[in-house]
Amino acid sequence: MMLPMEMARPAIEVQRERAERLLNGVRAAVLLSLALTALLYGPHIPVTVQRANWAVLIPTLAWSLAQFWLDEHRHLRDKPLPQWVAIVNPLVDITAVTAILAGYSFAEPSALALKSPIFLAYFVILAARPIASSTRKAAAAATLVVVEYGVLVSVLLLSGRVPMTDSPIIASGSAAVSFLDEGAKLLLLVVAGAIATYATSWHERLAETYYRESQEREDLRVALAQAQLRSLRLQLNPHFLFNTMNGIVALISSDARSAERMLTGLSDFLRLSLHNAGEQEVPIEREIQLLERYVMIQQLRFQDRLKISISIDPAATRALVPNLLLQPLAENSIRHGLSPRACGGKLEIQAQRVGDTVQLAVIDDGVGYELSGPNELPKGIGLSNIREQLERLYGDLHTFEVTTAPNAGFAVRISIPYHTGEDLS
Repeated sequence: MMLPMEMARPAIEVQRERAERLLNGVRAAVLLSLALTALLYGPHIPVTVQRANWAVLIPTLAWSLAQFWLDEHRHLRDKPLPQWVAIVNPLVDITAVTAILAGYSFAEPSALALKSPIFLAYFVILAARPIASSTRKAAAAATLVVVEYGVLVSVLLLSGRVPMTDSPIIASGSAAVSFLDEGAKLLLLVVAGAIATYATSWHERLAETYYRESQEREDLRVALAQAQLRSLRLQLNPHFLFNTMNGIVALISSDARSAERMLTGLSDFLRLSLHNAGEQEVPIEREIQLLERYVMIQQLRFQDRLKISISIDPAATRALVPNLLLQPLAENSIRHGLSPRACGGKLEIQAQRVGDTVQLAVIDDGVGYELSGPNELPKGIGLSNIREQLERLYGDLHTFEVTTAPNAGFAVRISIPYHTGEDLS
């Protein structure tokens, strides 16, 4: 089973990729500004410093501009940004700052290498890591900053290129550097790196918590919808059973053979219902099997007064429809539309595939019903529950239309998205 962080990671990586692209734009702007500054200050700074600046600025700027091409190439091929880019970028940035400082050590005085404000760029690089790196990458970048600057200070001091003094006050007004100053700078880099790493970890935990809570809310919503659908079916099943048992009781005294056949049909119907009990949707062919058992029971009751026609498009037989959908509609037509008529009537059940939809219709020529409004339904459990069931399963992707009028029959037409079990697997 995947952990919440593992499930949330793809979304986090998309945001990190966007942040890396944004940071590259910032990097390019900063480097261009530094290049312009280097041109302006060129006549006023030593040649060695100029060379150090350009030796680092040119390849770093070239790398930054190359990423724009890489990003455009990625979009054309619809591919994600390579993972190594997020590793190389902080490595290039940190090493570029260290290289500039090392280049300044060849100027006079060499202490410029450790006193240059370019040192502050380390903190800018670390500050950007939480929005574009994982915790491990942020920790690696923080470690690299401390190691590179520590090695640079050690090499310059041990080689004697930069003189050392114990007094920060003397160091501020001379070509020497203070051991305490450099120690404090290394400590600040360690603290900044720790903060950057913690901030990255905090972002990951926040994303994990948000994803877990969102997933729990979604699971709760699905569970509630399933419970409500089960509740709807539990209301429909006793409704049908009550009517059928009454029909069996009515036939026992007058036609025991038909009552026995009706009881057998009811047993088959219940067996098929139990087989489908745990499913929200079933193939139309299984729904028709249920309907045929119900129709057989009703024809035993009404004899020649009831004529039933079932027409199923072969292209729609594998389509999934809500479990126990057609039987309540057929029952509604027989009980309220055809039963009140002395001569009975005809019931038509149709199912066909039309493009990406399945069109279902249950039509009778019974007594009909007078509706007071376009959204009104006759009172009772069946139709309102079916409409609610369709709403919960398909939302705006379905239609549910009722057409009726006194002495004009009753028609229910339903359209739902066409899909099969293979579509869901």
